[in-house]
Amino acid sequence: MRRRQRQVKTSMVQYRYLSAGETMPEMADDELWLEIEASFDGRFFGTGCGRKLSGESVFYISLPEDDVNLKTALSAATKWAGEHGVTCIWVQTTPAL
Repeated sequence: MRRRQRQVKTSMVQYRYLSAGETMPEMADDELWLEIEASFDGRFFGTGCGRKLSGESVFYISLPEDDVNLKTALSAATKWAGEHGVTCIWVQTTPAL
């Protein structure tokens, strides 16, 4: 009996840093995206939309343990993005006013 190998979708992920007050552009419903946003308490929250290999849409919401700083937030988001076809992570390092 042959075992089916687990496929992992990977890609190169780029970061686009937003200026203070700048927001991520509007995305169409079928576009894949991920955003990391700074908060006033020093944490960084991630949200996004990707796809499973089956084509099913899947959403990303960062875990509390990944929100502690930018490096940790980017690491978790990058891993998820690579597995779900997201090629760009929008990063806001300044909390929104």
